[in-house]
Parts: sequence; structure tokens; C-alpha cells
Amino acid sequence: MAEAEPRGAVRPITLVGDDILRRRCRPAGDGDFGTPALDGLIEDMFATNAGARGAAIAANQVGVDLRLFVWDMDDDWGVRHTGHILNPVLDDVPAGERRLVEEPEGCLSVPGPYRVVPRTDVAVVRGYDARGEPVVVEGRGYFARCLQHETDHLHGRLYLDRLAKRERAAVLREMEELRGGVAARRAEQLRPR
Repeated sequence: MAEAEPRGAVRPITLVGDDILRRRCRPAGDGDFGTPALDGLIEDMFATNAGARGAAIAANQVGVDLRLFVWDMDDDWGVRHTGHILNPVLDDVPAGERRLVEEPEGCLSVPGPYRVVPRTDVAVVRGYDARGEPVVVEGRGYFARCLQHETDHLHGRLYLDRLAKRERAAVLREMEELRGGVAARRAEQLRPR
């Protein structure tokens, strides 16, 4: 069975250096839930994520100041996870139920470089769906990493902030060196078919 194409429009992805990536996003309120505008934004985010071949994307990565992210990805065991969450809050998972794992991580807003970032192998996030109904999402392995990474975005943090100063500078230099090739590849990926 063929996967359905995202219905939304592809939006430009904000890059490191854009102020919106460094601000804590505003929480969704009663005026946001259940609106056509929110539904359209979610569809656009799925389309943008798919076009960029990402695992997930936060609203500030498409220039929108809102605590929202979407995901569409396979975990370490080949299970596909697709969804969205507004106003996510990470639960504190007890130490005996999680372990710290150091694995490479990248970001659509830092195109090109990947670096090893420590994250827990279990994450539980609580928030709301587009209608304002409470949701709880639990992830393990790569999906747990994704939930933590995207929640960081909504607090104005990038994976770069988890690196030593020298490593962060190296990532930014590498991103600049790769910018032309990444930009061309992304333009091809996001081109309407």
C-alpha cells in the first residue's frame, strides 16, 4: 500500500541564526485549538517534514511561534510513529526506567552536520492534540530522542546547545561549508512534483 502524500504546503525551514529558533514559543490557547488555521499549519508541517526527509519538525522551524511539533518516523524497531502535540511537557522518567545514550543527532535547522548528543532512551511527553484533547506520547530509542529534540526546539534550544563550545563552533563551520550542497538537495526534495 502506498503512503499518502501530505496534503499541506511546504514552508521554508528556518536556519540556525534566525531569532525565532532562540525564543521560547508561545503556548497554544483556547483560540488555537480546533481552528482551520491550526489544522492547516499541522498539514503544512507534515508536508515540510516529508519534503525535507526529516523525522519531525517544530513550529518555530517553519517560522511560527507556537508550542507545536509533528513527527512521522520509524523507530529503532521499524515501527512507524506519526502524530502531533501542542504544549508538550516532558515527564521525568525515573532513573531505573531509562538510560543515557550517546548517538549522532542532526537538525533540519542546522543542515548537514551530525554530532553525538546524550539523551535518555525513554521519553514521555504530555500535551494536547489539535482539538485540545489531552494526549500522552511515549517513545523509546530514536523516537524518544526525537521527542526530546523537538521539545527542546519549543524552548528555544538546539542540539548545538548540548555541545561543548569548540564542538558547536566546528558544527557551524561545517554547516557553512556544506550549505550550497544541502540547499540544492533540499530545493530538489521540496520541489513540487
